[in-house]
Amino acid sequence: MSEFQSKGSAFAQKIFDDVRAMSKDVQGVTRQAFSAKETEVLDYLTSIGQSLSLEIVHDKAGNVWMTLPGKDRSLPAFVSGSHVDSVPQGGNYDGLAGVNAALTVAWWMRETGFVPTRDYTVLMMRGEESSFFGKAYMGSLGMLGKLSARDLALKHRDGTCTLGEAMASCGIKAEDVTGGKPLIDVKKIAAFVELHIEQGPTLDSQKEARAGVVTGIRGNIRHKAVKIIGEAAHSGATDKPYRHDALMAFTDLMQRIDRAWDRWLIQGEDLVYTTGVLKMAPSAAISVIPGEVTFSVDIRSLSADTSERFHALMIKYAKEVEEERGVKVEFDAALYTAPSGVDANLSKVLEDSAVAESIPFIRLASGAGHDSAVLGNNGIPVAMIFVANQLGSHNPHEAMKIEDFMQGTEILWAAVSHYDVH
Repeated sequence: MSEFQSKGSAFAQKIFDDVRAMSKDVQGVTRQAFSAKETEVLDYLTSIGQSLSLEIVHDKAGNVWMTLPGKDRSLPAFVSGSHVDSVPQGGNYDGLAGVNAALTVAWWMRETGFVPTRDYTVLMMRGEESSFFGKAYMGSLGMLGKLSARDLALKHRDGTCTLGEAMASCGIKAEDVTGGKPLIDVKKIAAFVELHIEQGPTLDSQKEARAGVVTGIRGNIRHKAVKIIGEAAHSGATDKPYRHDALMAFTDLMQRIDRAWDRWLIQGEDLVYTTGVLKMAPSAAISVIPGEVTFSVDIRSLSADTSERFHALMIKYAKEVEEERGVKVEFDAALYTAPSGVDANLSKVLEDSAVAESIPFIRLASGAGHDSAVLGNNGIPVAMIFVANQLGSHNPHEAMKIEDFMQGTEILWAAVSHYDVH
C-alpha cells in the first residue's frame, strides 16, 4: 500500500462516517435532493474545503465548486466530484464516494505541498437521483440551464411539493435553471473525472482488479407512471370472457417485453429493462378483479437508437394488449437521458495512471447513469473511475471496502498530478 493510500484512508473514512451519521435513516441513509438534509451535508463538506483553504463558489443551481489554485490560472481546470444526495434509505457511498475521493486528493495536495499546473476543483452536485421527483441529474442539468418548466412541475413522490418548490427552498430560481443557457463556463473545464462505486458485481468478482475505467455510460428512457385501466368487478361473479383485468394485461405486456429483451440481447444489442414500481388501485381487494394498475418503465442502453426502438416496441405491445384485453394503456410523458461516451484521451490518462501506480484495473461500461453523462454531452471531456462495492446499490446494505476506494482514489491523484506532465 502506498503512502497516499495508508495516510489518506483515515481522512476519507472520517468523511464517510460523519456523513453517514448525519443522514442516517431507519434503514441506510436518506439525503433527499434539495432538502435541508442535503444542504446540511453540503455545508459539512464545504467546511472541509474551507479547512483546506479552497476557493469556494456556489453556482445558481445550488452546486458547490471548491478550487485549489494552480500555477497557471489561465488554464481550464481539472475538475472531479459527484453528487451528495441519495435514494431513500439507500447506501452511503453512491455519489459520496466521488466527492470524498476528490476531497482526499485536495487534502493530499495540501499535506504534501503539491501545487498543480492548473486549478484543481472539487465539484459537489445536488439532486442526481430520480427517486423523489422522477427526474435525474437535476443539479448538473440545472447548471447548464437545461431543466424545463415541466421538470419543475414534477411532484414529490409523497405529493407534498414540486421539484421547483424544493429548489426554491434552497434559494434556486426557476428562471436560472430553465433559461437554456449554462450557468457555468464549460470552456473553463479541461477535464471532469467522476469516481463512483460500480453499483454492480463485476469488479467485486475480480480477484485482482478492484478498479475500473469506464468505457461509456448508458442513457435511459423512463416513464414515472404508466397506467393500465381495466374494469373492477366481482372476482366470483365475473367469468373470464367478461373480464377486463388490468393486472393480467400488465403481466401480458411484461411477458412480451421480457421475451423481446431476450431476443435483442441475442442479436447483440446493449439493453436493460426494469419496472421498479408497481401499484394497484386504492380499492384493490382480494375479491375484486383489478381495475387499475400503475407501473414505471426504465429502458437503458449505450445506444440511443436501441432505447428508442425498444420504447416504440413497448408502445406497440401496449396497443396489442389494449385490443386483446379490452383495457386502456395511458403513458405519461417520457423522460429522456442521452447515453454518453467518455473522452478517449482522458480515459487513457486514467489507464496510464493506474499502470504507473501498479493498480490493476479493467475496462467496463456503466449500466447506471451519472452526472458525467450530462457534462459529457455538453462539451466537457469526461471520464470515470469505478471502484468495487458489495451488496449492490440503491439499498441500505450497500457496502464498500476502504482499501478498494483508496486504490481508485490513487488513480485519480495520479491522473491529476501527471495531467500536465509531458
